[in-house]
Amino acid sequence: MALATDLLEAATPVGRSASLSRVIVARTQGRRHGPVTRIVSPAELGELIKPFVFLDYFDFTPSSDALFPMHPHSGIATITVLLSGNLRYEDTTGASGVLSAGSVEWMNAGNGIWHDASPADHKRFHGYQMWVALPRAIENGEPQTQYLPAQAIPHVGPARVILGSYRDAHSPVAAPDGINYLHVRLNAGEQWRYVPPAGHSVAFTHVHRGTLRVAGERLRSELAVFNESEDALDFTADTDVEFIFASAVKHPHDLVLGYYSVHTSEAALQAGEAQIARIGEQLRFRGRIR
Repeated sequence: MALATDLLEAATPVGRSASLSRVIVARTQGRRHGPVTRIVSPAELGELIKPFVFLDYFDFTPSSDALFPMHPHSGIATITVLLSGNLRYEDTTGASGVLSAGSVEWMNAGNGIWHDASPADHKRFHGYQMWVALPRAIENGEPQTQYLPAQAIPHVGPARVILGSYRDAHSPVAAPDGINYLHVRLNAGEQWRYVPPAGHSVAFTHVHRGTLRVAGERLRSELAVFNESEDALDFTADTDVEFIFASAVKHPHDLVLGYYSVHTSEAALQAGEAQIARIGEQLRFRGRIR
């Protein structure tokens, strides 16, 4: 499902020391593409926050059944967090079904996969899709998918643990090590502190409801990228607020881009594109694509 900056100086006294340690180095409201807002692209902010290389936010009422037709990926994993609505999905591993609100779709594309997704009805369709650049050791591996209901996603306080581990909670998603992805809700006036695991120097947040204060700035309907650091971040809700937050060990490779793919080298990209083409021919033979 391919749903697919301004610099500020700001600081707040948070982290493992009392110094002014974390600042916002980029922020954006993204660009609207039909019913979807493109927040991060691989050729832009994706270079700054890799392994997080792509982020779409969607919030609309569907007017038709078809929305995201069958299309390919390689070299990445896509993680879709459905906040409301119902999502019909299918992929070339043989998986198919319907996800409901609160569910999570994880698709490790590996060396090549095709999938499609569409709203299953005309209810409000709301959530995020993010692409994660895969480590070199698995970017051309076998595709793997997981489709998890809302009750399978653990909570710690105000946070749902979509990927990775936070405090004593561990996501069931089989993601690479070194990646955390949380969905957080705070009531007005509440505070929340995030202490990154060792090595997690990359971090960003996107606020989609309410007003949030962090690193000396107020955020509303926008993404903020923090400077690379392992210091903690303190969040305060000015109003009832809902946001995603992610941290990671920085992806050590250049991003080599295809249209639907991201790899660590030209050779890896060519291998993925070749497998995508082979699967595409099979789908054309079966009349699934033109």
